[in-house]
This record gives sequence, C-alpha cells and structure tokens, in this order.
Amino acid sequence: MNHLTDDVIISKVLQGNKDSFGLLVDRYRSYCYTIAYNVVKNDEEAEEIAQESFIKAYKSLAKFNQDSKFSTWLYRITFNTALTAQKKAAKYQKTEFDNRMHSPLDFQSNISEQKDQQKYVAKAMDQLLEADKVALTLFYFEEMSLEEICEVTGITLSTIKVRLHRARKRFALELQKLLKEEAINL
Repeated sequence: MNHLTDDVIISKVLQGNKDSFGLLVDRYRSYCYTIAYNVVKNDEEAEEIAQESFIKAYKSLAKFNQDSKFSTWLYRITFNTALTAQKKAAKYQKTEFDNRMHSPLDFQSNISEQKDQQKYVAKAMDQLLEADKVALTLFYFEEMSLEEICEVTGITLSTIKVRLHRARKRFALELQKLLKEEAINL
C-alpha cells in the first residue's frame, strides 16, 4: 500500500476509507516535524504542531485542490500552524524574559562549549529573520524547488529568489561572526 500515490490515497480517504490517511501521515510525518521544528525550535511543540497539522489536513481534505501536490498543501498548513504557535509562544516568552536576568556571558559560554559544525549552523540560523530561516530550510534541508517554496509560503518566485540570496549572505555573515567569537575565546 505504501507504493500508492498521494492522489490515490486521498481518493480512498474521501470514499470513506479513513485508515488510508495513516499512509499520508507515515509518508510526511518527518517533513512536517522538520518544518514545525525550524519555526518553533522545540521538539515537543514541533510534534504537537505536526499532529495538529495532520488533523487540520484530514478535516479539510475534501477542500484540497488536487491540481497541486498534497505535500505542498500539507507543508503550507504546517507552516501556518507553526507560525501561529510561535506567535503565542513569543507573547509568553516576552513575559518570562522580562522577569528574568540574563548574563551576557551566557551566549559566549554556550558557543565555546559547542564543538561540531551542526551546532554552529543552528546558531547562525537562529540569528536570521524567520522568513530567511524558512526559505533556507525549505530550499536546502527539505530540498524543495523554488516553485514549491512559493506554494508553501505564498510568496512570489522573484521574492523567494531575492530572499534566498539575501538569506545566504546573512547566514554566511552570522556564521563568520560566530566562528570569530569562538577564535577569540580560545
């Protein structure tokens, strides 16, 4: 059954075979989680967002326009759900941040402890604007085409191209800063 196309599975679900939707969940679980995680940066929350996205997709499946890819539609749902969750979390975190004291050395000590390349990439990504993080993640980590990114984000192709170009430059600068700070701390 795993060899079935998304369209065939969707048709089965719409005809009453609700269990077939599990095939789509299995197929796209990690992609939804990755998109959600790249927005909210929290494992448990990303899992909840992925689950909520599948529930939303299931409930709206009859409205899905099968002229486009299911994966793109699902990613759009996940992306929007993650952004909504992030906005709610940001309001909560602002309140907590205002109530805590932070040492400026926290950031430097964290960097000096990190030894592998992936941690530096993650830190550099964290310094980017949310839109830049999403564009880079979808293009490089999810290996989506520019057209698919347009569908997921609702942004025009020319804007995506410009955003990716600028995001690459910002990422390189942030990574360079992080590595320079690490060298100074040695």
